[in-house]
Amino acid sequence: MINIKEDEKLSIKNHSCAHLLAQAVKHLYPNAKFWVGPVIEEGFYYDIDLGDDVIKEEDLAKIEKEMKKIAKDGKNIIREELTKEEALEKFKDDPYKVDLISRMDEKEEVISCYRQGDFTDLCRGPHVASTKELKYFKLLKVSGAYWKGDAKNKVLQRIYGVCFEQEKDLEDYLKELEEAKLRDHRKIGKEQELFMVNELVGAGMPLWLPNGALIRKQLENYIYEKEQELGYQHVYTPCVGTVNLYKTSGHWDHYKENMFPMMKVDEEEFVLRPMNCPHHMLIYKNKIHSYRDLPIRIGEFATDFRYEASGAVKGLERVRAMCQNDAHLFVRSDQIGEEFKKVVNLILDVYEDFGITKYKFRLSLRDPEDKEKYFDDDKMWDEAENKLREVLNELEIPYFEAIGEAAFYGPKLDVEVKPAVGPEVTLSTCQLDFLLPRRFELNYIDNKGEKQTPIVIHRAIFGTFDRFTAFLIEETKGAFPTWLSPVQVKVIPVNPEFQGEYAKKITDLLKSKKIRVELDDRNEKLSYRLREAQTSKVPYTVIIGDQEKENHTISYRLFGQKETTTVKIEEFVELLQEEIKRKKRK
Repeated sequence: MINIKEDEKLSIKNHSCAHLLAQAVKHLYPNAKFWVGPVIEEGFYYDIDLGDDVIKEEDLAKIEKEMKKIAKDGKNIIREELTKEEALEKFKDDPYKVDLISRMDEKEEVISCYRQGDFTDLCRGPHVASTKELKYFKLLKVSGAYWKGDAKNKVLQRIYGVCFEQEKDLEDYLKELEEAKLRDHRKIGKEQELFMVNELVGAGMPLWLPNGALIRKQLENYIYEKEQELGYQHVYTPCVGTVNLYKTSGHWDHYKENMFPMMKVDEEEFVLRPMNCPHHMLIYKNKIHSYRDLPIRIGEFATDFRYEASGAVKGLERVRAMCQNDAHLFVRSDQIGEEFKKVVNLILDVYEDFGITKYKFRLSLRDPEDKEKYFDDDKMWDEAENKLREVLNELEIPYFEAIGEAAFYGPKLDVEVKPAVGPEVTLSTCQLDFLLPRRFELNYIDNKGEKQTPIVIHRAIFGTFDRFTAFLIEETKGAFPTWLSPVQVKVIPVNPEFQGEYAKKITDLLKSKKIRVELDDRNEKLSYRLREAQTSKVPYTVIIGDQEKENHTISYRLFGQKETTTVKIEEFVELLQEEIKRKKRK
């Protein structure tokens, strides 16, 4: 899906369309007052105070009709420049515009606004030349939004829309939106009982239901086995840490605004941990290490807590409580290249298993001019960044560089994955860190008996289990491969009275083989039970009739197919076990 904000031409058109929306609303709701109407990745929105009036979804068509009428009239869009005093006078009846103007820099001598017919709006611009250029637009939804994003303020009505150059582009975009709705992991998560949220627990704090917990456990087992084979040692650490822990690491200075508030207990100050590296630094420091011990790879499936604005949280994709597939590799300088390669290869191996093919590598570097965000040590940064470039070049992996996207302690490699719908998301990350080992005074004894400081590689293959699961739900539309599916087989006797006993015997056999199976012997029509199995997206539906009972066979149907295949039960078990073992994708 196109990022409208990054397309200059579309951005101007959408900004102009936001003004068109505001003009139409003003015609229909004369008492309307306007806050801001910015361009976003998916189009534009405008925050509006309508007083006692309320705009509902069904009212959008009426507003669209008025917008088309104004656009057809074809008034020129004219830029006007005002002094701050003139602007305050012009918009004196709109407290929201007055607030914006009042907070503008006193040195800003000129304030611009744009006039189109009977409507003038405060704006820096630029805009299209005439409303006639705004032909292909659509209002998408309406929601509430706090003024200035502050929950203490009044709730305004936010109307979202999108505008394109060509009618076909708009049609394609709307089709993509429909596809996105079908794939929305929140919708599928509710239908398949994977997770839930409840305001009593809090925004961004998902509760994993049994089906979702089962999927997550399979993912944990999968990556745990991979890491064990590569020599990782897994640990458990507390979900809290003292403020001094994060002052030592430097996170308190650089990350405080993203943490939950400090708690005072028995004269000690604690915070919910936002990341796990400080804890792992102390585990490394717990004993003396020789150069022969390195690399030491410490892994953990750790729950972390980060503050996200309530409007930003989204299902499992963006949460306040997340479980990271985290690890920290303590290495000698001569081991950086080899260990970094192993991490990259693990990422590629996992992506192959899950059929992830649309991704790109981003080398996130510091901004040398930003001395506040990044630790001020040019030599350290140059060495770390060059090391990552060397490895990527040696592996012949294409990548692009992003200045100012590094962590405060070192450069990182982020993997941006293109999902089935929506913008790219960052799943995996691998970071090089020369700083935290110094802050925690970590060392090892080299071959000359002298103390040396190790280098740390921070890495997360899945990123978080939460976001990765959201990604998988939307990729598969909830039709998980057999090894991940909460229910792998549904056994349905045609007539429970006559084939029920044999169906139960088949069910018990599959359970004994560690296959997740359910028996549906309800007194319902066969067609209804088959349809429900398909709706539930169970990979295999086993149908038991008189012929199967007599011949000691089963007939199975794959999800999404109508054809059935009849085999011996032993053959079916072997087929399933092999598919699960190989983690075969459909």
